[in-house]
Amino acid sequence: MQYDVVVIGSGPGGYVAAIRCAQLGLKTAVIEKYSTFGGTCLNVGCIPSKALLDSSEHYHNAAHTFKTHGIELKDLKVNIGQMIARKNVVVQENTAGIAYLFKKNKITTYQGLGSFVDKNTIKIAKNDGAEETITAKNVIIATGSKPTALPFLPIDKKRIITSTEALNLTEVPKHLIVIGGGVIGLELGSVYARLGAKVTVIEFMDAIIGTMDKTLSKELQKSLAKLGFEFLLSHKVTGAQVKGKKVTVTADNPKGEQVTIEGDYCIVAVGRTAYSEGLGLENIGIQLEERGKKIPVNEHLQTPVEGVYAIGDVIKGAMLAHKAEEEGVFVAETIAGQKPHVNYNLIPGVVYTWPEVASVGYTEEQLKEQGRKYKTGSFPFKASGRARASMDTDGLVKVLADAQTDEVLGVHIIGPRAADMIAEAVVAMEFRASAEDIGRICHAHPTYTEALKEAALAATENRAIHI
Repeated sequence: MQYDVVVIGSGPGGYVAAIRCAQLGLKTAVIEKYSTFGGTCLNVGCIPSKALLDSSEHYHNAAHTFKTHGIELKDLKVNIGQMIARKNVVVQENTAGIAYLFKKNKITTYQGLGSFVDKNTIKIAKNDGAEETITAKNVIIATGSKPTALPFLPIDKKRIITSTEALNLTEVPKHLIVIGGGVIGLELGSVYARLGAKVTVIEFMDAIIGTMDKTLSKELQKSLAKLGFEFLLSHKVTGAQVKGKKVTVTADNPKGEQVTIEGDYCIVAVGRTAYSEGLGLENIGIQLEERGKKIPVNEHLQTPVEGVYAIGDVIKGAMLAHKAEEEGVFVAETIAGQKPHVNYNLIPGVVYTWPEVASVGYTEEQLKEQGRKYKTGSFPFKASGRARASMDTDGLVKVLADAQTDEVLGVHIIGPRAADMIAEAVVAMEFRASAEDIGRICHAHPTYTEALKEAALAATENRAIHI
């Protein structure tokens, strides 16, 4: 079979690229090695973790805030089996939705491992041992990533686990140890902390969510501590052992002294690694960069081989589903002869804890490093009428603007529905709005987004009204 475009991988980057190619009239095929479409995000990442986060949030509110709202319950308990079953249904519905979209857009799908014979020929090794070869004018590599393993800490998938196994536990841990204070570890830690687990986070850096603005890191740590999280920052993990139903993790503290933490499960959440094994890149002369992990691409996301593109987690940049989606559209439109663009500085990052954390643009630390003159305004949710009404008063909105032009350079939110609120900031920054522009926009009352308006006013000659 001859195609205009073959996409290897059906995660958010791959399936969006395929659909956009089909919309543009290109004959398109997708190769997926697993039995369901959607990649990590839909199967064992974004979607199932959010399903469990929502379920655990309902339980936590029922246990801790319903009484204040005048709702009284008896014999409240966790049915972890039903919680996991609901998560599985959510996953099935989403992956089935991708299959529907492929059919609707007349995209041919192949199940198996795709690898390059040459730059226009792809061999598909199917699960039943059979092989098939197809050809394409263009190929898009969208094979995503996998959890990063620590070489000195073997994962047995029973007691020492990755995020994948953490989505399918059959019991609520008594003590959950999380190695890594990034997005994945904190989200999964939140799930089980809300259900009653003690959670200890061991982080090598001196702060959690280290790539975000330090204000967000400090505020989130305070909020999670209220939930019962314990944080061992600036600790270097040195090993772990499983004995029966117990996991013992050893680490060196900032003084170089060894500390021991004992729990019943340990999640290794130290990031993700680009997945390119089995692609046969050596057959077309592509050599990986960044310590043999990432596929090199130019400004058009084309690899050194003409007609072969790569997107998402397998190339440089943030490992985010929505970044991969934007790149998928970018490559599809590039192949079709259009002139698309992606503004990498305005790709928002989100942590789906509660309160949620969301950020776009430059952090205050980055602006200081650049030597750029800026001004800042912030507004706490405890001063928000809407937040008081919902008992979600933790957190704040922080706006960074250029000292001379007032152009918004960064927006950082920790608070209720921050994941949705950040979109307003992205739109404003795409149109190069000033802080005063946001401050002069009428926001409905009472809403959480009024906090963004107030923070923008605070950055504009300290004009916030409600603080």
